[in-house]
Amino acid sequence: MMKKIAIFGLFCALSLAFAKEPSRPECIAPAQPGGGFDLTCKLVQVSMIDSKVISTPMRVTYMPGGLGVVAYNSMNTNRAKNGNIIVAFSSGTLLNIATGKHGKYDEKDARWLASAGVDYGMVAVKADSPYKTLEDLVQALKKDPQSVSIGAGGSIGGQDWMQTAMLAKATGIDVKKVRYVAFEGGGDMLTSLLGGHIDVGSSGIAELLPQIQSGQIRVLAVFAPNRLQGALANTPTAKELGYDIEWITVRGYYMGPKVSDEDYNWWLDAFKKVKQSKEFKEQLSQRGLFEFNKDGAELDAFVKEQTKKYRALAKEYGIIK
Repeated sequence: MMKKIAIFGLFCALSLAFAKEPSRPECIAPAQPGGGFDLTCKLVQVSMIDSKVISTPMRVTYMPGGLGVVAYNSMNTNRAKNGNIIVAFSSGTLLNIATGKHGKYDEKDARWLASAGVDYGMVAVKADSPYKTLEDLVQALKKDPQSVSIGAGGSIGGQDWMQTAMLAKATGIDVKKVRYVAFEGGGDMLTSLLGGHIDVGSSGIAELLPQIQSGQIRVLAVFAPNRLQGALANTPTAKELGYDIEWITVRGYYMGPKVSDEDYNWWLDAFKKVKQSKEFKEQLSQRGLFEFNKDGAELDAFVKEQTKKYRALAKEYGIIK
């Protein structure tokens, strides 16, 4: 029996060793340029070539539509077997799946590959905004919810809307009365916020980190369990301010459901290697993400459990029945 196990282990090792590197490695960011999906793809694009895990530069392509819905459907049809392609996803993707926005496809219709890291939710304003603190914003919303426009990358029921809903619930405001402005992605929301077309932005920290560091954007509160380091060291958490809100965004990658084991395992091995490199850790830090390591079967189990939790949360907020 032990001999058979040893032979099987050797066979798997040899199969992986002889697996071919993708000829045209590609990461699909399922939104417009800018924002979290773009950030997730560029993280791996840079770190894999810099750490020499791949020899062919990875291209990043954009496939906007439904904040991941178009890309997910494409990966289940004409790209289902394509071993060159990985697709960026986030907790928002899982929330969309949980609320039925991906149509007939659900969390079982992808090969969940690897995590990139985690991001935390926040609410932010332009530097010259009259809202200096979270309490300023809360009081304005309580006085007249329609007087404040809150923009985010995603429609009602999406991840950034859910942050808005949690804030409304924690402050006793009817979220249906809040003026919510939906954008196709975080990049579009940022442009509108900087242009003064919306008052407040709801998103993940990593999406707006360069603007936070430059002082263009001021974060009123982070939805993290504890204070963060770096540019946000002096920014309070919502919990500190008396609002029980916490939102963690996991970012990662998946492949088509019919991708071969050989191709999937090549990528899985590549991610295990790149995550040990200093280049990956540097890119993670530069892009405002924190370490979160779940790959292969462990990530698959995590995704399915998270999606189950999001279905329950969506029911609580009346998004699904």
